Amino acid sequence: MTNRFYLFVLAISALMAGCGGTETKKPATPTVPKKPELMAPFRFHKLIEVSPGQSYDVLSWGRGSEEAGAFMILHSDSSAIKYTTTTGDLDGAIIDVYNSDMDVDGNPEILIQAKSKDTTNYTSIYAFEFNDNNSKPDKLDFPRLTSSQRKGYRGNDNFYIRDGKLMREFPIFNGTGKEAKPSGAKRQLEYGLRGNEFTVKQLSKDSTDVSNKASDNQPVKVEEKKSSDKKSSSSSKSPKKKHKRHRG
Repeated sequence: MTNRFYLFVLAISALMAGCGGTETKKPATPTVPKKPELMAPFRFHKLIEVSPGQSYDVLSWGRGSEEAGAFMILHSDSSAIKYTTTTGDLDGAIIDVYNSDMDVDGNPEILIQAKSKDTTNYTSIYAFEFNDNNSKPDKLDFPRLTSSQRKGYRGNDNFYIRDGKLMREFPIFNGTGKEAKPSGAKRQLEYGLRGNEFTVKQLSKDSTDVSNKASDNQPVKVEEKKSSDKKSSSSSKSPKKKHKRHRG
């Protein structure tokens, strides 16, 4: 009897456990992996993969000052088992890094955009072209804005790659100093590469004086003379003198 009793109790327990297991469990929310934080003295890192086996790790680093430091470009050629490092001084903080082949020669260009608090330059571009035949990349001198291109310039640059070219846009301001106000217009420049030298083409018309030009192009309204003016003009004329006739 005792054995039968224990078997009966076990069967009842199994049935109760099965009934309790019918409850639907909530699906676990997927955990988004956190972006790995850079350890000091590193401040910025971006990986650019040009092709399979060809990758470039761009980093900035430095201690003590946030407005100065250095950058590194670590080129990994895993197919040829070659690894090179390119370094340089950095003015400001890295905003972004771009990759292109502006001269369409098969050699990639790495463009580093940095922003500083300088009241003259605002934005700096560090450009390099990497060639498989050379152990060191060719440093490219990025051109400064000309006097006409700088007219109304107060920073806030927007860089991006379009059709293999480096595009640059920035708002145009009217006035100088603290009195400068945005005009509502933008200037757009296109940078290319020819013989390891940058070419610059302004795509938009220079329109720093948009408000003035708009007012100049408006047709001038000619005020019509009122009828009262006509009356006044006619009344202003001297009346004709009547000649008296003398009787003989």
